[in-house]
Amino acid sequence: MLNFIIQRLLSGIGVLFFISIITFVVLMWIPGNPALLSLGTDATPEKVEALKESMGLHVPWYEQYINWLIGFLSGDWGTSYVFGEEILILITQRLPVTLSLAALSLTIAIPFAVMFGVISALYQNKWIDYMARSLMQLGDAVPQFWLALLFLVFFAAGYGWFPVAGFTPMEEGFWVSVHSILLPSIVLAIGQVGPLIRIIRSSMLSSLEQDYMLMTRVNGLSRTRAIGKYALRGAIIAPLTIVGMQLAGILGGAVLVESIFALPGIGRLLLMAVEQRDLILLQGVVFFITSAVVIVNIITDILYRLVNPMIRFGGNHE
Repeated sequence: MLNFIIQRLLSGIGVLFFISIITFVVLMWIPGNPALLSLGTDATPEKVEALKESMGLHVPWYEQYINWLIGFLSGDWGTSYVFGEEILILITQRLPVTLSLAALSLTIAIPFAVMFGVISALYQNKWIDYMARSLMQLGDAVPQFWLALLFLVFFAAGYGWFPVAGFTPMEEGFWVSVHSILLPSIVLAIGQVGPLIRIIRSSMLSSLEQDYMLMTRVNGLSRTRAIGKYALRGAIIAPLTIVGMQLAGILGGAVLVESIFALPGIGRLLLMAVEQRDLILLQGVVFFITSAVVIVNIITDILYRLVNPMIRFGGNHE
């Protein structure tokens, strides 16, 4: 197990190193002079060149990358051209919003997905199964931005059940904070429910066909106890990977929802960096999101290996 963890950590570091180079090179090719964007079009060429030198933009790209990498590892992620603040501070200020949004959306999606996925498997080819499969297709087919706009118009602006925009910090009250992000969390949850129902249903059907389920009937266990103690436990292993991937996807894909609902999260910060051509901020946010995705995937792989008895006891040869 320790060897597996070390291998995953090393592979994660390799992925991050490769992505950091790709991200840096791609952003270097984006048109626009960061120094000119920072000073404005009325700045003299002398001031622009002086600012480029102070930013370290006068040296070759590989030296810029090495300087950036050293600063990143030491905690100096640079300063935003637009905001005039340290990038690490900008990210940490907005991270609680995105994490709260991701946590609440999964809290909504997982119980619904487990309920419909399990019931759909238990009543295969019945009306409840058809309804669950319709929910899968609906969650996959409806565009998230359209759903966000629809919810915003009807439930926030129309009926006034939710705030139209903004985020209330936890310090001002737990339920007030939850209420401020409940509507965008529901939008994100609808997009997560479909894949979760599909994998839980498939895992549950596979678990119900295993030999140990036949043994529970031979031993006289009730159907409810057999399903709860054996079938459901075996069916929950596979969805762990999907939940981890979806959490990573929410962290990296909340740009549209945060922008539509005017939430000051990481996604909206990324969009502002793109709009303002703040390359150093864009680079920091992209690499932060990438790092979060890689870390979540590593944790998911480790948890999957820990809870899967077939790997834990039968795969020690790796």
